[in-house]
Amino acid sequence: MSRIGRKPISVPTGVTISIEPELVRVNGPRGELSERVHRDITVAHEGEEVLVSRPTDRGEHRALHGLTRSLVANMVEGVTAGFAKTLEIQGVGYRALLKGRDLELALGFSHPVSIKAPEGIEFEVPQPTRIVVKGNSKQMVGELAANIRKQRPPEPYKGKGIRYEGEHVARKVGKRA
Repeated sequence: MSRIGRKPISVPTGVTISIEPELVRVNGPRGELSERVHRDITVAHEGEEVLVSRPTDRGEHRALHGLTRSLVANMVEGVTAGFAKTLEIQGVGYRALLKGRDLELALGFSHPVSIKAPEGIEFEVPQPTRIVVKGNSKQMVGELAANIRKQRPPEPYKGKGIRYEGEHVARKVGKRA
């Protein structure tokens, strides 16, 4: 096995990792996550660290090595601290409302847009124009935040719509008389 690029992932106390052939499970205080691993990539649990290694320096193996390392590190972070994405709503009459576990959006359509919270994801609405998507899986949090943003992406003339917190929207001048 190549020792090039072997950056260990530190495992905090309270997190257990079980490694099976082509599968890694991470269990922590916030829950359990599992991910399939390519058969060429080796994942080893050594003491307080997890090492991901590759067989060769070919481009394909280097790419899989980095991907696997990132996925395992994100699983460890997800079961300890979790992930969150914040979205901002801009526009007159645009607002978000929490109905049970689900999110209801008023986005200028003739009907409210309802988004169901999948298992392991929770919504927070601290203000009617702010949405926080929280969960253990970085992929699920990011994907759900992108789906919410897709309901009404920010438009370039007035900037109305749903955007990520801190996202810059390139503005256009518009028509002049």
